Amino acid sequence: MREALPVFRRALGDSWRSLIAWTLGVAAALLLYLPLFPSIGGNGEMQQIIDSMPRELVKTLGYEQISSGPGYVQGTFFGLIGFLLLVIAATSWGSGAIAGAEESGRLELTLAHGVGRAQYALESALAVLARLLWLGLVAFVIVLALDDPSQLDIDPGALLAAVAALLGLTFLSGAVALLVGASTGRRILATAAGAGVAVVGYVLNAIANQVADAEWVRAASPYSWAYQEQPLTNGADGPGLVLLWGSSALLVAASAVVLRVRDITG
Repeated sequence: MREALPVFRRALGDSWRSLIAWTLGVAAALLLYLPLFPSIGGNGEMQQIIDSMPRELVKTLGYEQISSGPGYVQGTFFGLIGFLLLVIAATSWGSGAIAGAEESGRLELTLAHGVGRAQYALESALAVLARLLWLGLVAFVIVLALDDPSQLDIDPGALLAAVAALLGLTFLSGAVALLVGASTGRRILATAAGAGVAVVGYVLNAIANQVADAEWVRAASPYSWAYQEQPLTNGADGPGLVLLWGSSALLVAASAVVLRVRDITG
């Protein structure tokens, strides 16, 4: 009897050590920043610092509401440190899944043992998503645990919406890396593409924040899809989540199609 989800299981088995490291990184970021809020955010000190900064820089960083609990968590973790950590993780996993396996010769070996190409791509994407979901769960639990001690006043439903937005945003980078890896077999190109989507999205959002006439560029920014409606304050943004997760699903499907038809034998 053939083993169920062999690629998925192998990916998780091979990466458990790195997943522990990413988990510790997420936990460390939250445990470092969130407990500081009562001392610097709740007493008005943070707002004084923000008021002294150039207005353009404040808008670029998305710090307009950082003196509130939800705004502080958004500005420090979901919009910056957490975003950076999960993008790096997702891009690394996505680029390694197909392109990395092809460069090492493991892809051909796996396919030779009866695993279909589309199956390989889909299970690889599932493995990326599963690890991101774990990191999202860790973030959710820690923020919830620190909510009262750190006086953040965050609604659990809004927190869930923010986690869903962060995961959709970062999985998009992983899916882009997966598709470029399936198309080229080059890990460096896959990594550049996944990271590039995140960087371009962040830059476009920053431009829209600074230039009134450039508001239209938000439509091309995945970062704006995730955070324009401030989910940690206002709850889930349905259209934004649909754009993030729908685009990711299309990219994963395209990866399966591309890998199925591309010659990987050299």
